[in-house]
Amino acid sequence: MITPIKRINRFFLLATGPLIGLLIAMFVSGSALSWQEEKVPFAPASDIPRVTGEIGKKLDEAESAARLTSSSLKKTAELYRKTTSTMSSIVNTAQTSAKRPEQIYNRRITLKLGTPFQTIQSDKIRIELYKVNPGTYKGYAMKVKLKSPDAMKMTLGKDILGGAETTLKAAQRHGAVAGINAGGFADSQGKRYPLSTTVVEGKYVTGFEPSYKDLFFVGLNRSGKLIGGKFRNKADLDRLQPSFGASFVPVLLNNGVKTTIPSKWLTSPLRAPRTIIGNYKDDQLIILVIDGRDENGSSGATLTELQNKLLNMGVQDAYNLDGGGSSSLVVNGEVINHPSDGQLRPVPTHFLFFK
Repeated sequence: MITPIKRINRFFLLATGPLIGLLIAMFVSGSALSWQEEKVPFAPASDIPRVTGEIGKKLDEAESAARLTSSSLKKTAELYRKTTSTMSSIVNTAQTSAKRPEQIYNRRITLKLGTPFQTIQSDKIRIELYKVNPGTYKGYAMKVKLKSPDAMKMTLGKDILGGAETTLKAAQRHGAVAGINAGGFADSQGKRYPLSTTVVEGKYVTGFEPSYKDLFFVGLNRSGKLIGGKFRNKADLDRLQPSFGASFVPVLLNNGVKTTIPSKWLTSPLRAPRTIIGNYKDDQLIILVIDGRDENGSSGATLTELQNKLLNMGVQDAYNLDGGGSSSLVVNGEVINHPSDGQLRPVPTHFLFFK
């Protein structure tokens, strides 16, 4: 019978047997085991205070440098803030100064028109409406500042050649905030065609027709500036890059100087409703729509009267558009003037304005 002590002895013998066998095999083969103690250097106890002091000194220097850097960053940030504020102030002052001549000029021309009874303002356009009543005729003036070239365009009646519609209908269809009648027209076989050279969306509707007799072309170029005059060849007009425009008679002002009004247009008719478009030196547009032909003493205006008024207003260029029953002024979906036909006349071209 194996006692517990013998069991323990047998366990250790079995557990250590492989190790003893390995040692015997290495001894027989001549291998030797060597033990080498690795020495770990330690700083002498006397150096500890010195090392600790150096470390503390470095930490103090780092802390001081951090404080200096933080202070410098704060000063730099404050200087940047002050510089930015100063530059913003300089820019604002420069912008205000740059606008001052324009504001002075606008105030000067506005004083001659009076107080607007309606104003329309957006990022694209500014429209001011005034009443015109010098005593011999009545009407309206519309001063327009185009802030974007696409704030004004010309449309064909019903958007087709030979079509005609009222300015109110055209404004409603295209979503325009305001509109006036544009060029002259000729009727043929039940259709109403624009007179002479007509440009829509940069394209000649019926080709270029050299100016003859008293006809002129007036419209806007791609930059939104008023262009007009007589053009003997297409290249001359192309150089102005017309975006749109229509034709009629006659020119009233050219570069701030009165033109000679043909005798035919001085008397036929003498007085009539009129629609005129012009511009100022700062490229603002001015539009006059004059009422007439009623039985209450207001029978319209002569071209000479309007020519003189426009010159006195400081207008640079002015062009007489189709008048009589065609004269139309529509703003915010309402007919502002009093058409001589008792209602708006359908016409083939319209100048429209957009917010």
